[in-house]
Amino acid sequence: MSCTVVIPTIGRPSLRATLDALREGTGPPPHEIIVVDDRPEPGAPLPLPVSAGPEVRVIRSGGRGPAAARNAGWRAAATEWIAFLDDDVVPGPDWPARLAADLADLPPEAGGCQGRVTVPLPEGRAATDWERNTAALATAEWITADMAYRRGVLAELGGFDERFRRAYREDADLALRAMDAGHGLVLGERRVTHPVRPAGFWASVRAQAGNADDILMWRAHGRHWRARAGEGRGLLRRHALTTAAGLLALAAAPAALRGAGRDRRAALAACAAGGVWTALTARFAYERIRPGPRTPREAATMLVTSAAIPPAAIWHRLRGLAVHRRARRWGAARLVLFDRDDTLIKDVPYNGDPARVEPMPGARRALDRLRRHGVRVGVVSNQSGVAKGRITAGDVRRVNARVEELLGRFDTWEFCPHDDGDGCGCRKPRPGMIERAAERLGVPPSDCIVIGDIGRDIEAAVAAGARGILVPTGRTLDTEIALAAETAPTLDAAIELVLGGRRRR
Repeated sequence: MSCTVVIPTIGRPSLRATLDALREGTGPPPHEIIVVDDRPEPGAPLPLPVSAGPEVRVIRSGGRGPAAARNAGWRAAATEWIAFLDDDVVPGPDWPARLAADLADLPPEAGGCQGRVTVPLPEGRAATDWERNTAALATAEWITADMAYRRGVLAELGGFDERFRRAYREDADLALRAMDAGHGLVLGERRVTHPVRPAGFWASVRAQAGNADDILMWRAHGRHWRARAGEGRGLLRRHALTTAAGLLALAAAPAALRGAGRDRRAALAACAAGGVWTALTARFAYERIRPGPRTPREAATMLVTSAAIPPAAIWHRLRGLAVHRRARRWGAARLVLFDRDDTLIKDVPYNGDPARVEPMPGARRALDRLRRHGVRVGVVSNQSGVAKGRITAGDVRRVNARVEELLGRFDTWEFCPHDDGDGCGCRKPRPGMIERAAERLGVPPSDCIVIGDIGRDIEAAVAAGARGILVPTGRTLDTEIALAAETAPTLDAAIELVLGGRRRR
């Protein structure tokens, strides 16, 4: 069973322990270990081991967050399975052997396999609030502390959603999308240990930033996403009431201080709101202090942060509503890229004459439908006639201009002037044109759909981490149709898949 281990990191010293445990483990070693350095700028050398073992390759992802780092890692791999580990876990001594056993007998419908997580808690005393929060990882579902996916599943889904910039919710999002697409997720027998990292005084307050990510989960998966992801309801409603009471008490306080006789209602409102705020904050602090070690330091931390958490949670909730106000549910594309010849216009080999441009049936209707729904459209086209000397780049641009006259404006045009032997990164089935178009428009490739008529179009989409839909024509090979993850009989049917978010064979 071929498997690559991908570990995103920001350079934590714990990375060395993770790698040492991997390389010293019993059983068949992974094909390769890819460490993804996600620091914005190169820093001190990463703590890599020097002992013998599986090859460790380091790539950079530019500080775009763990979702983007994991995407960079699996796209650089070539094995059937990708196992993701966090850089602060320690795989068990038999982890490689158990991983191989977990993956060996999985049925084809199983797209992912989670490892088991152990969080060691202190002996001889109760766990602190932070330690209890970390211990919840032991029962969390589909977390990338140790999660393996088939590479084909990752390619089909577009990988992790890079709109999640923090290490929070991106793993649950991918799992829900995988199950929605019909891929089973199973629990394996391998184990990792996840130590409790040191936490500062305000760690629980900083963690409230995850409320913004919850908005994206709601937008992407609907209002029942928590139940589907195995999450409880949380305390957001109580935090909203606490925050409202505190704000009302502050607003009424100036009038109340002028004297109850002059503004009796303001005084009563301030007292009532202040009483509600005090009661709710005290209850929240008690619930956090009671199961813990109850030391003076822990009690002080809980009292102060229990007052700060509710407004922080509401602030980040509002921030998420603003940042993700236009976020779409998964499957609603932000950019659709079309092959040109035999997809949008009839194929005329090496055509440099705008007068010979003839749209494919239904092309204008399909494009206008996307435009009405606010989906941007572009073209990615191989034009090897330039390399062969049959046409010039200027000829290609003139033909493209005629296409726009007939089919409407496109948000981006990309064409590759090279031939197969040139070794470029843009000629399909390579992903260069798709990645370039997505970058120009500020859209992650995972939010793109590529529609074309031959296998090269779909292979390029998979290589870029985009979704590909094949619309066969007379020149499409039967093998290309069989290999495509999604097909549609017409452009209209393909657009229905795009706007409906459904997948179809």
